[in-house]
Amino acid sequence: MQSTDRLKCGRFSRWVRRRRSRYARIGSWNFANTTSKSGSGSGGTRGRGVLATLIRLLGSFDLAEEATQEAFAAALTVWPAKGVPEKPRAWLVSVGRHKAIDRLRRGEVEERRVGEAARVTGWIAESEAVSASQDRMLVAEDDGVEDDRLRLIFACCHPALAQEAQVVLTLRTLGGLTTEAIARAYLKPVATIAQRLVRAKAKIREARIPYRVPSKAELGERLQAVLLVVYLVFNEGYGAEPGEGERLELCDEAIRLGRVLLDMMPTEPAVRGLLALMLLQHSRSAARFSDAGELILLEDQDRALWDAKAIGEGSKLTAEALRGSVGVYGLQAAIAAVHGSARSPRETDWPQIVGLYDLLLRLSPSPIVALNRAVAVAMVSGADAGLELLDRLQGLDEYCPFWAAKAQMLLWVGRVQDAANAYERAKELAGGGAQERFFQRRLDSIRGRSEGSTARP
Repeated sequence: MQSTDRLKCGRFSRWVRRRRSRYARIGSWNFANTTSKSGSGSGGTRGRGVLATLIRLLGSFDLAEEATQEAFAAALTVWPAKGVPEKPRAWLVSVGRHKAIDRLRRGEVEERRVGEAARVTGWIAESEAVSASQDRMLVAEDDGVEDDRLRLIFACCHPALAQEAQVVLTLRTLGGLTTEAIARAYLKPVATIAQRLVRAKAKIREARIPYRVPSKAELGERLQAVLLVVYLVFNEGYGAEPGEGERLELCDEAIRLGRVLLDMMPTEPAVRGLLALMLLQHSRSAARFSDAGELILLEDQDRALWDAKAIGEGSKLTAEALRGSVGVYGLQAAIAAVHGSARSPRETDWPQIVGLYDLLLRLSPSPIVALNRAVAVAMVSGADAGLELLDRLQGLDEYCPFWAAKAQMLLWVGRVQDAANAYERAKELAGGGAQERFFQRRLDSIRGRSEGSTARP
């Protein structure tokens, strides 16, 4: 090979390496899953952070969503050619707000947004780029909480909004959850959740609710709604299956928000209890599915795969939370800690779990808590006692775990056909995926059994 050819080849190799590095950085921003106005995806964590900042700056959910999408579209064009900027988030926020100004100036948005132009037009005159100091201003918290997403959670949980509206709005905006996912969390029709979102946005617009962090004195009043938001975000991630990367990220995002809350309110037992609960539940994630993506129940999981560090931290936080006061999240964390401390299913302290559910049911009575207590009672006193409690429950006919629990108890008492019918109902409500396949395997396993052939626990 001639020296000139080697020189050309060397230059080309260096060009390829630079391109690979550049595209690797671009790929880490996960453009394909940024939050969309239509709700078609859950949205990348970084994309939701940009969206949260733009909502605060622009004062409009819809305008910020449009600006976020345009900013990421611009990045797809500019970054491959010029490289990822030193501060990608600041670049996206700056471009997003410029795009918003352009849209307002061109009159491409509804008349009700015209008033927003006067408020944001001054930003363009300041500079065409966001410097390091300006980037710091974009993420700095007026009251000491340095996280735009957390700021927006508190802003969404304004007292002027009903609590359910607060939760669904924040889940949709910060969690990136679709309307359908929120409906599953609430056990409500999709149309009902969609109407709540529309009404919540209209209320914010009409009441001129400011996008700001409440004062320290107000934080406590809004805490319960915020904790509920964080926990629902966690549950959406916990319900994800292998391969659903964006949904799986929601667990880590919720835990991160929980830690930020604890740093901000270190003496609040409810915050400590919620963080403990999420850590303890998330500690079992690696054991919940087989390599083939099939669901594995708690009693069948390989406990060597459980995260001992998360269990230790969660158990410590649980004890601290319960010393402060007995709350809903602290009690649920205590139940999870009992499971986490058992080296095998047989060593699980079910009587203690029943006692904890008794306290939880008195503190926060609900059919779902009663269902979980019934399962624990069945483990202590037998399936007949558990079935008697299940028969008293109302409002869970459309709840998949109810039929799954009932099917298992019916199987334990030898009522094979009734168990098969219950598993069929659970399968119908599972909505596909690993859960549905699990119930189908259960149905396959009990076909041909005769009444009375299955032993009680």
